[in-house]
Amino acid sequence: MQQTSSEIEHPVTFYRDHAAMEPLAPAQKGRFHAMAKPIGSTCNIDCTYCYYLHKEHLLEQRRGQRMRPSMLERYIRQYIEAQNGEEIIFSWQGGEPTMLGIDFFRDIVELQKRYAPEGRRILNDLQTNGTMLDDEWCTFLKEHDFLVGVSIDGPRDLHDAFRVDRKGAPTFDKVMRGISMLRKYAIRFNTLTVVNRINARRPLDVYRFLRNELGSTYIQFIPCVEPKSFHTVAPQHWSIEAMPMLGSSAARPGNADSVVTDWSVDPDDWGYFLSRTFDEWYRKDVGRVLVNLFETAVVQTMGRPAQTCVTAEFCGKALAIEHDGEVYSCDHYVYPAWSLGNIRTKHIGEMAFSARQQDFGYAKRDALPDYCRQCKHVKLCWGECPKNRFVKSPDGAPGLNYLCAGIRRFHDHAGPSLRRLAGRCA
Repeated sequence: MQQTSSEIEHPVTFYRDHAAMEPLAPAQKGRFHAMAKPIGSTCNIDCTYCYYLHKEHLLEQRRGQRMRPSMLERYIRQYIEAQNGEEIIFSWQGGEPTMLGIDFFRDIVELQKRYAPEGRRILNDLQTNGTMLDDEWCTFLKEHDFLVGVSIDGPRDLHDAFRVDRKGAPTFDKVMRGISMLRKYAIRFNTLTVVNRINARRPLDVYRFLRNELGSTYIQFIPCVEPKSFHTVAPQHWSIEAMPMLGSSAARPGNADSVVTDWSVDPDDWGYFLSRTFDEWYRKDVGRVLVNLFETAVVQTMGRPAQTCVTAEFCGKALAIEHDGEVYSCDHYVYPAWSLGNIRTKHIGEMAFSARQQDFGYAKRDALPDYCRQCKHVKLCWGECPKNRFVKSPDGAPGLNYLCAGIRRFHDHAGPSLRRLAGRCA
């Protein structure tokens, strides 16, 4: 979802449904997105790098806990009430959402029909590891036109390096069977690839596999960046004194003093991965394969707003809601410190446009160190995601993005080609 400053809406008035005594709903509506986690962190596989499995302990979740019917109805109604676009997009994630069963999603579709305003279109997308997809699931997904995102990290050896089940067994074959089912039923699907310390060094193997073997025409690359303390320390609550300097051994994975997990992508490897895949995409696939980070780079080079939150000037328009109704500032900020409230007592629209959430969104730009502000690529990057800003710049200022060196490498390399593409599209 595109997130720009123009979407931030200010003073909001409210009304109360006295009959139902439900939380306040905004009379002034806007555009925002929520990632719903109706099964919390429960998952049937155990990816080494998963940023969400630890929520079971952090948020004191019980395995198998799910969003109750009354809470699901409240969320769907509130989310629809708070939106003013012609399309209202629901996103379902986990954990692994297919563990909820098809009946849960049938209820979702029925509730959406009940509360959908006339003339508005309701859309759904589902992020899955693909291991549980079968004929029944695919019949449902096709009938209701769900867009499916499948997590896969490349060919077998790269995928199975970290994406294993709870017994440590590989998952590649199960994921491929799931993708085969999606193709059999002609269901629209995207691929999401976590770029980690291993597959980052084989960019063309990853990209060509996704393009040639899977036939993916929309590819999302997500860099794996995890401070060793991520299980307990919320983003932007790091110790400034403990922040390493850019380029130091502590700011790279695999070193004894490293502040990140061993599976986190190396910043230089991230730049190498993006540069090599960009060259392949530029030569063969422009207009045919959409790559999230390349598409937005072209658009931003044209001087237009970013298409991804991580490269936008502001953020704060992509919330997360847990199975218990608790709402958080972002999917990567599901920590008690970043809770905005619960839809039992506060309307999700109120939380989305609250002063606290607006401050969170504007801080993406306002907290940039001078090293970023003076960078020629700042308007293509805007410091990337704030969750990754835990190193110090060469002048010792805190809050520089861990991936900075790689991002600069990519834009130095791709800049001329991006400008040519932007000129063609203008």
